[in-house]
Amino acid sequence: MTPAVAIVDVVKHFGTLKALDGVSLSIEQGEFFGLLGQNGAGKTTLISSLAGLVRPDAGRLSVLGYDVIRDFRDARRRLGVVPQELVFDPFFNVRETLQIQSGYFGIRKNDDWIDEILHHLDLTGKASVNMRRLSGGMKRRVLVAQALVHKPPVIVLDEPTAGVDVELRQGLWQFVRRLNAEGHTIILTTHYLEEAENLCGRIALMKQGRILALDTTANLMAAHPGGTLEDVFVRTMQQ
Repeated sequence: MTPAVAIVDVVKHFGTLKALDGVSLSIEQGEFFGLLGQNGAGKTTLISSLAGLVRPDAGRLSVLGYDVIRDFRDARRRLGVVPQELVFDPFFNVRETLQIQSGYFGIRKNDDWIDEILHHLDLTGKASVNMRRLSGGMKRRVLVAQALVHKPPVIVLDEPTAGVDVELRQGLWQFVRRLNAEGHTIILTTHYLEEAENLCGRIALMKQGRILALDTTANLMAAHPGGTLEDVFVRTMQQ
């Protein structure tokens, strides 16, 4: 089976900083995969490279067999990314924002799916509210909705619950678990290690642009005293 994501020997420099140092990684279709590391580890650079927003200096990346550079359109249609930054258009309300996002992928008349996303992200009551009037947590919910609006088979969540309340976090994970059960591949970065421990079947730990550990969550925890993902993370970051 074609991997959901294939990353081969990816290198990226920003001036003298080597943000990615020969990263190789394969994520299978239907996985719930965790990409963990401290700030500056290279996680966001890797995600940006996968989304075609950053061009690596060397190596190859593909989404469901489509090269992210050569086959950009096909790769991007199969990928939904929730970024860390709260980027939004201040001139539209929530529903208009999602309809416009649908249009970027050539999708029309998908109001039923938009309604379902709004419901699961507890945004139904905000559908007609201008984006500027939303709280930071609500804006982040809209970012998640935008990433899902074209029903991508591969979904990347880059710190999706940073700064949001516990209730939203629980509702979001219930929805994302359902998407994963339906066959969507989920890639998660998070600083909440308990989220990764509970959700991810396999985890890669990054530091200074390299992958230091890669295994199933159960194997990683079993191999370290204490038996929690936090123990694994702390000891790996000390290497």
